[in-house]
Amino acid sequence: MNDNESSLTSLISAFGRAYHSKYDTPKIFDDFIAKDIITKKEFLDISEHMTQGILFFNKEIAQRFQDDQKEILKWITQVQLSPTPLARAAYCEKVLLHEVLLGLKQYVILGAGLDTFGFRHPELKNSIEIFEIDYPATQRFKKKRLEHVNYNIPDNLHFVSMDFTTTLSYQDLINEGFENKKTFFSLLGVSYYLTKEENANLLTNLFAKVPSGSSIVFDYSDEKLFEETGISNRVENMVKMAAASREPMKSCFTYDEMENMLDKSGLLIYEHLSPSEIQDLFFRNRTDYLSAFETIHYIHAVKK
Repeated sequence: MNDNESSLTSLISAFGRAYHSKYDTPKIFDDFIAKDIITKKEFLDISEHMTQGILFFNKEIAQRFQDDQKEILKWITQVQLSPTPLARAAYCEKVLLHEVLLGLKQYVILGAGLDTFGFRHPELKNSIEIFEIDYPATQRFKKKRLEHVNYNIPDNLHFVSMDFTTTLSYQDLINEGFENKKTFFSLLGVSYYLTKEENANLLTNLFAKVPSGSSIVFDYSDEKLFEETGISNRVENMVKMAAASREPMKSCFTYDEMENMLDKSGLLIYEHLSPSEIQDLFFRNRTDYLSAFETIHYIHAVKK
């Protein structure tokens, strides 16, 4: 992964959060800092790129709104781009903040990208240590961007560079102050791109050196990933776009497969949200295009 690929991936994710914070109501997840991390030019460039791709996403929408670029951008963002990142972030932070109330002291963000949790919650600076893990290129890009917009990195935010999907180094975490105490992990938007064996190994390695009560929130796709088309073919489009970007989706799970994999890693499912439950929890009664993505589930699993 080179610098450009790394920054583009994180920028598109930040774009979706910034768009939602600026234009959508009610808010599912309000990342009010995302707009500061991406430049106005980047926001406009991504917007233009998305609208120019409308024929790939939906020819009918392209025809219906051919003279309304703003509506096309809204449709693409709300139908294809934002539903899963917004809802999974909202769910993850809901669980995390509850854990903090129960005394949690360590939070590890796997594949952090341009995550802004540490900046949106300054009230937690003396309560929790945050460790962001991602590729070195992504973290270099983020640090430069934070410096450019004059955001000081909080003392409780630590950057740990590694490819955790191949080699998880606890020593690198320890070097940044990580301790053997109850820990909360987030793994969002990652499981699809790993094989089942890689997912199993990652979970086993993650929880090998943390105490009971430590937990993780992650999203995964069910067994219909490569069969389901979804609203306006958005599931099929997601799979095609991943393949075209040379990051193909590799795994999906039945609930029983997921439960067995977690059990072998010493984890119990504390909470599981199906697409219909995600719809009810985060998208109910909306009047825009936002709705829960088909095939995508969320799990909160706890170490026995």
